[in-house]
Order: sequence, then C-alpha cells, then structure tokens
Amino acid sequence: MFKSHKSLASERKRELYFRGVSRSTMRNDLRSFQTLSQFVLSAGPLKSVPALKHSKTAYFEIEILDAQTRKKICIMNKVTQTSSIHDVKQKFHKACPKWNPSQIGLQLEYGGPFLKDYITIQSVAASSIVTLYFTDLGRQVSWTTVFLAEYTGPLLIYLLFYLRISNIYNIKESARRLRHPVVHLACFCHCIHYIRYILETLFVHKVSAGHTPFKNLVKGCALYWGFTSWIAYYVNHPRYTPPSYGNRQITISAINFLICEAGNHFINVILAHPNHTGNNACFPSPNYNPFTWMFFLVSCPNYTYEIGSWISFSVMTQTLPVGIFTLLMSIQMSLWAKKKHKFYLKKFNSCIHRKSAIIPFLL
Repeated sequence: MFKSHKSLASERKRELYFRGVSRSTMRNDLRSFQTLSQFVLSAGPLKSVPALKHSKTAYFEIEILDAQTRKKICIMNKVTQTSSIHDVKQKFHKACPKWNPSQIGLQLEYGGPFLKDYITIQSVAASSIVTLYFTDLGRQVSWTTVFLAEYTGPLLIYLLFYLRISNIYNIKESARRLRHPVVHLACFCHCIHYIRYILETLFVHKVSAGHTPFKNLVKGCALYWGFTSWIAYYVNHPRYTPPSYGNRQITISAINFLICEAGNHFINVILAHPNHTGNNACFPSPNYNPFTWMFFLVSCPNYTYEIGSWISFSVMTQTLPVGIFTLLMSIQMSLWAKKKHKFYLKKFNSCIHRKSAIIPFLL
C-alpha cells in the first residue's frame, strides 16, 4: 500500500517535471521565433536574385533586289546589327564578283537616295528582313583622280599655247610681233592658280574616300580643259591687244589676284583643320591671319576669294573668254555657297545667322 502510493507520487513528479521542461522549451522557441521575425523585418523586403543576362546578337536577313526589274539578286543571312552599308557592299561583292563595291548603289526604297557607307543596318531596319534596291553606278573613279585631272590639264594646256607652238600660231607672225608684258604676267598667274590647286589637293584637302562616276570626270575635264584652251588661245595670240587702261589696270588687277589666291589658300587650310583642337563639330572661325577674317562676313569665303581671283584675271587680260568663264564659275559657286549656307544654318545657326553665303551683305 505504501509502495503504490510512493510510486504514484514519483510519477506525478515526473509529469510535472516534463511539463515544466516542455513549457520552458516552448517559451524558448517562441523567443527565438520572435527574435528571428524581428531580424527579418529589420532587414527589409527580400531581394530577388538577379537573373543572369545572356547577350544575344540580333541578326538580319538582307534581300537585294534589282532597282529596275525588281528581281531578286541575292540574299545575305546573319548580318549583324552593327554592320554598315559598306560591309553589306563587301558581302554583295563576294556573292556577285562582277560588281565592285565602288559601283554598287543601295537604296532603301525605289527612287530614294543612295545609302551612305557609314549607315548601320540597325538604323534602317524595320524588321529582321531588310530589302535593299541595287543600282549599278557604272565605272567609278576617286575624287582625288578627278581633281588632279581637272587641274593638271589646264596647267599644261596653257603652257603649250604660251610657247606658241607652230601648229597653233603662225611662226612668222609670232616672231614679228613682240609680246606685251601682260601676256607673261597672265601665264604666271594662271600657273600659280592651278599649281596651288594641285598642291592643296595632295597635301591640304581631306578628300573623302568616296568615288564618283567616270562621266563626271569627263564633264569636269571637258569644262576646264576646253575653257583653258579658249582663254590661252586669245591671251597668247600674236595679235592680242593689251588692256585699255594700260599698266595701272594690269598692276591693280595682278595685286588683287595674288591677294585672292593667298586668301583662298589660307581659308582652305582652316577648312581642313577647323581649330587647334581638331574638333570638326564646330564652325570654322577666323584666327590672327587677316586673310581669314572673311569668315566674319560670309560662310563660304573660299568661293568669295575664288570669284575674286577670276574677276581680277578677267580685268587684267580684258578678254571675252575669261569673262564668260568667270561668269559661269560665279554662278556655279553661288549655287554651291547657298546650299552650304543652308546646311550651316541648320547645324550652326548661332554662328552664321548674320552672315551672307558668298558676297558680303548681298548674297
């Protein structure tokens, strides 16, 4: 009886002990949970793990059609978005070797402008398939070749007339009549003009790597060579008569011619090197050289000096062919100057909005 009572008491103690242990364990768990909850809340919202970005290169499919017949010529696959029109021309040349890259003209739409070589495919693509229209530009020549041919011809042609070759003039008449000093001066000025052109083409001008159709070379040479022959024939003719106002007219015109030639050269140097920092994004500005101060008045002073040179040569020689050539060149350069002036107004409005295009205060 006593033993059973004692065993019951011991069992109750064990139950109370386990209950206390369980309660203390639960309290510790609650405290640890509360501590963990406070830590999570204080740490802020959970941040999602950033997904790894995989660089994907977009490819385009270039379809080349004939601009005249609209027939498909070739298809170029896997053309990257950074590829330029120049790259497309190179691939087109590999697919069709009979066309050189210089004679390939590509248009985004039929009748539209030809795409420049530096334009990227991404800038003209509306979808993954790009359709371009091909035009054969014909035989092409570089601009340097065009300029050298246009300027070397007049230099040599004028010297042939100046030497009075027997096939051109009568030898007896040429020997009997003495040349007026203005004939020698005109040859000197004419040679200076075209020698300056040739040297600037080789060492000053930054001629673009582009090409032009061969027919433009023929047109340019026909114009310069033809007028030079006409001018040289009259000025070097044995029966040539000097200017009406004599040496005063010749001297003033010659001085003005040399001034315009010097001004034209210094302007071309500035246009090739806009400023000392080499920044081509700003409009060329005059410097300490007085010949460059023409930039204060006009936006195309090189054309202004060019017209001044030919007007001076016309007054100095006082011949009809020189006057006609000066008139035609003045009209052409005025058109070029107006076109450039409009471009400058869009790009550098704050710099040239008060300037004229070619003639100060007039044009």
